[in-house]
Amino acid sequence: MTAKVLHLIRQGRSGTVALEDVGADLRPGVQALSFAVLRSLGLAQALTKLLAKRAPPSPVDDLLCTALALMCQDNGSLYDSFTLVNQTVEAAKKTATTKPRAAFINACLRRFLRERAALIEQALRDVSAQWNHPEWWINHLQNDWPQDWQSILKANNRHAPLTLRVNTRRIERAVYLDRLKENGIEAIPVAESGVQLVGAVVVHQLPGFNEGWVSVQDGAAQLAAPLLLDGFKQSSCLRVLDACAAPGGKTAHLLERADVDVTALEIDLLRCERIHQNLNRLGLKARVVTCDATDVSAWWDGELFDLVLLDAPCSASGIVRRHPDIRWLRSEGDIAQLANIQSRLLNALWQVLKPGGRLLYSTCSVFKAEGCLQIKAFLASNTQATLLASPGHLLPGFSESDTSSADNGAGDHDGFYYALLDKTLV
Repeated sequence: MTAKVLHLIRQGRSGTVALEDVGADLRPGVQALSFAVLRSLGLAQALTKLLAKRAPPSPVDDLLCTALALMCQDNGSLYDSFTLVNQTVEAAKKTATTKPRAAFINACLRRFLRERAALIEQALRDVSAQWNHPEWWINHLQNDWPQDWQSILKANNRHAPLTLRVNTRRIERAVYLDRLKENGIEAIPVAESGVQLVGAVVVHQLPGFNEGWVSVQDGAAQLAAPLLLDGFKQSSCLRVLDACAAPGGKTAHLLERADVDVTALEIDLLRCERIHQNLNRLGLKARVVTCDATDVSAWWDGELFDLVLLDAPCSASGIVRRHPDIRWLRSEGDIAQLANIQSRLLNALWQVLKPGGRLLYSTCSVFKAEGCLQIKAFLASNTQATLLASPGHLLPGFSESDTSSADNGAGDHDGFYYALLDKTLV
């Protein structure tokens, strides 16, 4: 089953979608194994090339890579190596496309067991095997972050903590921390209203989750609402636009913090439904519109917004530790294409912002083309735009680039970029 998930990801399907084909009872285990494989896939692919003189058919390659990735974990194999070999061979025998190659798979894996140290040493000469990322991705990080690229890659290969945002309309953070403690769940406060769990917990087993007390949201993502709202002169009811809003985490956070009139835009109908579901659980309301945000005439009523949040579509290169499939799904050409979309969105949504209003641009990316370079180009062509104090690039994990205060830090956070823009009064 894990090899099947890997096959679908290699065919271009996201890990989330690939796992939907797995039965609910098996899904948690298959997801854990799949994530482990994806975090060691570069090494597994290099080992397969050493073990097989010719590239095997994709189903065979998927099985080999799955087994090898699990057998070469830095912290030891999740299963006994000989058990993995036997189970992989048995799995091969059960499928028509791999059954004729079962003996070949067995020979490759047993050779790996005999020559493990030498084969791994040889495979690690390949930069993609060493860092378990595509070579173009590594080169891109080296160019953007010559001092930090190694720490970014190391962070990407670690497990991310579970971070929650407390719905302060329903419960105070201090009270919720007490509730967690009563249930034997250790946590620390992060960001303005977040808590970061020390260990893993099934979300629906958290106190008050189904009642809307908390939502899952990374600490860096929790910076968006306060950045946009804090220090802005309040009117009777601010009109706020949240573009590219699914699944609705930042929409909800805006509504939890202030009595604002929020319009949430999302191009995908199914993802709009996710926004509705999340808002309903939290007891919040927003106007949710299915549309292409760049087609302003199709959705805008002509009344300008006080505040705009643009959480733009991006490479998601900052959340690889949560979604290890992303690094293998992206191609180098995607970055320029996404940067073009981001530019179009910025220019379109700037039109609907009031003079004197604010636009917060954000991406969950560590690539500068989607962050500081995007904003630099926008400022160069928009004389009404001024860059206000903003965090800029936040690198994944605890980072010196995190400019939030020590008392209000985002904790062990994802990679993000934030730029807060003021629209000068004419």
